[in-house]
Amino acid sequence: CGNCVCFSVHYVVWLKKFAGMFAIRGDDITVKSYKVESRITSRFAHTTVRSSVVNSGSKAQSIGFNVQIPKRAFITNFTMNVNGITFTGSVKEKTVARNLYAQAKARGKAAGIVRTNSQDMETFKTEVHVPPGSNIQFELHYQEMMQRKLGVYEHSLHLQPGRLVPQFQVDVYIYEPNGISFVQTTNAFGERFIGLTKMNTTKEKAHIVFKPNVEQQRKCENCTDSGVDGLFRVTYDVSRDHNAGELQVSDGHFVQFFAPSSLTPLPKNIVFVIDVSGSMWGVKMKQTVEAMQAILDDLTMDDYFSIVDFNHNVRCWSEDLVPGSSIQVEEAKSYIRGIKPNGGTNINEALMKAVQMLLKASNQRLIDPRSVSMIILVSDGDPTVGEIKLSKIQKNVKRVMKEEFSLFSLGIGFDVDYDFLERIAMENRGMAQRILANHAASEQLRSFYRQVSSPLLRQITIQFPEEAVSDVTHNRFDKFFSGSELVVAGKLRLTEETTLTSFTTASASMDLTLETETEIGELDAKLAGQQHSVTGFARQMWAYITVNQLISERSLAPTAAKKRKITQRILTLAVEHQFVTPLTALLVESEDGGERLLADSPKDPKQGCCSGQLPTPVILNYSPPPWVQPPTPRPLPIENDPHFIVHLPRAQMDVCFNIDSEPGHILNLVSDPGAGVVVNGQLVGAKGPRADGKTSTYFGAISMYYQPEGLEVTASTERITVRDSHRGHSFTWAATANITQDGSEPHGDSHPSE
Repeated sequence: CGNCVCFSVHYVVWLKKFAGMFAIRGDDITVKSYKVESRITSRFAHTTVRSSVVNSGSKAQSIGFNVQIPKRAFITNFTMNVNGITFTGSVKEKTVARNLYAQAKARGKAAGIVRTNSQDMETFKTEVHVPPGSNIQFELHYQEMMQRKLGVYEHSLHLQPGRLVPQFQVDVYIYEPNGISFVQTTNAFGERFIGLTKMNTTKEKAHIVFKPNVEQQRKCENCTDSGVDGLFRVTYDVSRDHNAGELQVSDGHFVQFFAPSSLTPLPKNIVFVIDVSGSMWGVKMKQTVEAMQAILDDLTMDDYFSIVDFNHNVRCWSEDLVPGSSIQVEEAKSYIRGIKPNGGTNINEALMKAVQMLLKASNQRLIDPRSVSMIILVSDGDPTVGEIKLSKIQKNVKRVMKEEFSLFSLGIGFDVDYDFLERIAMENRGMAQRILANHAASEQLRSFYRQVSSPLLRQITIQFPEEAVSDVTHNRFDKFFSGSELVVAGKLRLTEETTLTSFTTASASMDLTLETETEIGELDAKLAGQQHSVTGFARQMWAYITVNQLISERSLAPTAAKKRKITQRILTLAVEHQFVTPLTALLVESEDGGERLLADSPKDPKQGCCSGQLPTPVILNYSPPPWVQPPTPRPLPIENDPHFIVHLPRAQMDVCFNIDSEPGHILNLVSDPGAGVVVNGQLVGAKGPRADGKTSTYFGAISMYYQPEGLEVTASTERITVRDSHRGHSFTWAATANITQDGSEPHGDSHPSE
């Protein structure tokens, strides 16, 4: 989950374990230096994180190195030096890397697996067990392509050293050949850090330095804790000469950036499809309603819209799309405010209804033929009513959607199958985003809407002379939205040509044809004089775009043969360009190959905040004395077990706790003597044991007792029971009920599986 920390606990949760997310972990250690350097060349970033640590304690101990990196980034290397012995990384096909790793483990050598899952950030974790006085240097490299959103590129660095560091420094070097229009920095460290960031800029370059000394790093004047704890952001945009785009050629590759401006937005037709099932009750619904108020206010008279809200039933605010007039908008806002979540989740029927409404408006020619039609789905759970098979829903939507329609999916929280939402959006010319279910959810929803609220172009094609290029990435795009950017990359063929030309066609209020040209050797000559540029940026960017597109194609592959073919292409490229992907792994070996550890990149979890195995730290034992017993990595089985998410507002992070217990146990989940509220949960076991012989547990019943009223509400997998001292009521999950009793209003939720 997004910025999630997972611990297996037995009934008692110690919040001080949250410190485990610090970059450097250890009880009695000295962090000599912590340095981060990012080089950004033409929107492609290469980031290096280095740290030097000494075990200054009197005993051997494990020292950890954690780095949070953007989810879209690929780790490209990790090296570690322990008392002069260097461990070097190389990216290999995952099966090959795992076999080598298993061989090391079979010989009794130290080994471990790093797994990471999150929303926007992933965490690379490793540990080394060393004797006192040991010196360790860690170095991690990762690469990513900057994505333009709402008119800016944003480069985020998560800085959390966990202690005061004598040599602490962040350097960000930006080189944009066409020029930088603006650059600015922000951080989440507080007022004490205002003015500590230095910036030097020229027309094409920027150098940002954040270098607080030990006194400046303190959280307060007399504090011993570091105040450097959060995101350090650099945002910028580039200068654009004309709307035809920016074509760059380097190292035998080319990249075309296309982000036209000064165009009139096209009218849009939107059906908002909103989940109002019982699981949306509370903060989720409140934040969704708040966001929809602002989103509806953004509509113009040229836009057409309607609202579909669904639980086990599907309702429409208006059966027909209506203009975005002030009267219609106010009526829609009033309708949204009146929604009361309850019942199950019928995603299939809701999406079918939304498509039907767009088709009706299109067939009756009620909407502008050059307008943009889209469906925006907001949901927090899997289907529980009607068609519940995800693959069938995906096929149904694909079958009825017209080529000019797009579907955008927003998944609230971590109970939703985000993989499904992403697949169904990509297959229908849209995109998906996970929304954290906290008090900032409204702003997240509005931010996403702003990205798609101003369509400028339709049916964009960017082409190049066939005899001049090869291996071109996707060059046909359904829509272009204001503030975004389309990027196409490829390889140059060996020809006598000294220039490369691109031709772009698109549809707006009228059809457009744009052309741009560049000298083939011009940029390489400029890069040769740049000290802090990314070596081979165009080559790596082409590989980065290609691998990401292939990963998306693989998830939608219609046959096993097609999937195998795509898999092989991903493996070949990822190994050649040293990207840690879902299909490759980073094998880190000592110089003699005797000790190995493995880092891989698993897919996003479908359910819960933590899926599969708990992130297991990589343990390397460096020549400990005979009396030292190194820790043994133990994967903790947590899949499908009960879990809780606690949002920490100041840290902008969610902490996930898992409970490893036995079927039949009753857990006290909440106890508030002042309010007279007690909540207990009883565990049940799975039908069969797991592969490790243990039994997965689930909540079979949740019971809440409100002492002042003597009221008890129990929800099991079969029914909901409401009792007081005089009488009781019992309902099945198929029923919908709203009982008001002495001012207490229990809301039923027909999602026993969530």
